[in-house]
Amino acid sequence: MSSIAQGAAAPKLGNPAVLGLAGFGLTTLLLQFHNLGLAGTGPVVWTGLIFGGLAQMIAGLQEQKCGNNFGYSAFTSFGAFWISLVFIFLGNKFEIFALSSTDLGYFLLAWALYTAILWVASARIHMAMFLTFTTLEIGFILLVLEKFGFGASLGWWAGVDLTVCALLAWYMMAHTIYRDLFGRDILPVGKPLVQ
Repeated sequence: MSSIAQGAAAPKLGNPAVLGLAGFGLTTLLLQFHNLGLAGTGPVVWTGLIFGGLAQMIAGLQEQKCGNNFGYSAFTSFGAFWISLVFIFLGNKFEIFALSSTDLGYFLLAWALYTAILWVASARIHMAMFLTFTTLEIGFILLVLEKFGFGASLGWWAGVDLTVCALLAWYMMAHTIYRDLFGRDILPVGKPLVQ
């Protein structure tokens, strides 16, 4: 008889959120290093394509198997965001479907609107998730305003804000890993803002 027929427990599966949060946090952090003038576009392009893009999409598809619509939508969509952003960088570099600053502003505006939906939903998860999506939404808004010509300094402030966002994502990743390893919460994430 198979072990399932004998009533054996199913093998433990990893939490796909740790991969998704790792990819989102690391790639977002590298982009802010670029936006703040500390690094070139090379690390952003290659990491954005593989870790922020592909790995995050894989995490999102695994969240779908777990029945987590929030993680499914967020990780799969932001994986697609990173792949799109990489192709925008490459398209502008090689003048293939190049985007103007205004075009990029509308691209970011669409993502700000999508993020607003997840921001509302994040209030039902926990405070760390809500703060992550709050900083992400603020970052998108600042970048949109910059691209539409409301002040070049807004891009710098977006870089600072999104650095915090990236570190919050890693905080949640560490929370999940440590909770599994230690069997208790080592890093608190707070209660949901909306019960």
